[in-house]
Amino acid sequence: MIRFLLFAFIFMCSGFHTVGAQNKIKWHSWEEAIEKSKKDKKKIFVDVYTDWCGWCKKMDKSTFADESIIRYINANYYPVKFNAEMESSVTLKGTEYKFISNGLRGYHELAAQLLSGKMSYPSMVFLDEEFNMIQAIPGFQNTDTFGMIISYFGSNNHKVMPWNKFSQNYQKSTYFLSGSEKKE
Repeated sequence: MIRFLLFAFIFMCSGFHTVGAQNKIKWHSWEEAIEKSKKDKKKIFVDVYTDWCGWCKKMDKSTFADESIIRYINANYYPVKFNAEMESSVTLKGTEYKFISNGLRGYHELAAQLLSGKMSYPSMVFLDEEFNMIQAIPGFQNTDTFGMIISYFGSNNHKVMPWNKFSQNYQKSTYFLSGSEKKE
């Protein structure tokens, strides 16, 4: 009986650990995304945020906590959570980007580059498999809208049809399957 209870306890603990690990977006540093991309090409999704941004925190707790969003992002992108005010440098495509002190805060050169100088938080940036810009999208996105956006870029529809046509014909079930999202 003790063996059974011990086995059941271990099984339950390992099961809860596994489930919990799958219930979050697997955020990567820039360095990790670059390394992983060398072996397995995926698009890059960048969440550009700051520590003081209330809408960024709301998006973390709602949109980025949604099970279908988590599964789709983890299957189709290397997600990078990028603090636009971080002070360490980042090297991307042979260029080193640094923190620029500006008054009490400052900004990171890479954030300014990705956002074309329009420093708005949160902002979502989509890069192709070679780290080339696809599109930056400013502002909070609810789960439904964000699901449509990540599907549009993740499935390469941005290459063949305009956003308005895609959004008019969008059906969530095409891109978001129950259990695990397909890699387009």
